[in-house]
Amino acid sequence: MSSSLRRGALAAAALAFSIASLAACAAGSNAQTLEIKPDNAATSVGDIKIQNAIVVTQPGTETKGPAVVSATVFNTNPKTDQTLDSITVEGAGTAEITPVKGEGKGGKVVIPAGGSVVLGGEGNASAVLADVSDAVKDGNAQQVTFDFSETGEVGLRAFVVPAEHYFEKWGPTDIPEAPATSASPSEETTGSPSPSGTGSPSPDEGTVEEEGTAAGSTASPATSAAESQESSAH
Repeated sequence: MSSSLRRGALAAAALAFSIASLAACAAGSNAQTLEIKPDNAATSVGDIKIQNAIVVTQPGTETKGPAVVSATVFNTNPKTDQTLDSITVEGAGTAEITPVKGEGKGGKVVIPAGGSVVLGGEGNASAVLADVSDAVKDGNAQQVTFDFSETGEVGLRAFVVPAEHYFEKWGPTDIPEAPATSASPSEETTGSPSPSGTGSPSPDEGTVEEEGTAAGSTASPATSAAESQESSAH
């Protein structure tokens, strides 16, 4: 996919994601609201509706680390709860699903009858992909498969976006530090003295030093020899 097409895909994902998020907040068990379908990844199978599905990677291109799956899952059945048993992303494997603290059933995320669950973002259930391969690139539309206790597998293609700008709050909470850059050879040798360092005396400085010696400092070997010869001549 070209860079221009990827930029267009990311922009479309951002717009659709914002619209779907607002819809999810007001949805509750309102059947009319559940009919809203954004242009972003969305599908419906049986009692399960999935909207707003995206894969959020690390911000920037230098940092490597976990990614997350974010989506809003609705259960339109007014009587029966369902559990989200697994999420698999093509090229990244199976996500580790964690329910909101104090909720869930046996460590699984429960989509209540007539209700919904948001995956991703602060205070929500999470689906973390520990190992993301080079096959998962920003701007791609990646195959994602959700597996539910009653409905079974529900698949769709979700945009891959970096955790930047609007998507920052939906991205991975575990963001590794960027690797420290090592000093270049020129930086490492900055403190080494050069051959013509400031500590070496110049010819002029040497002349001044000899004048100081004649004024009363300890005589050099050459000066003592000259004085001895002059004394013998007298």
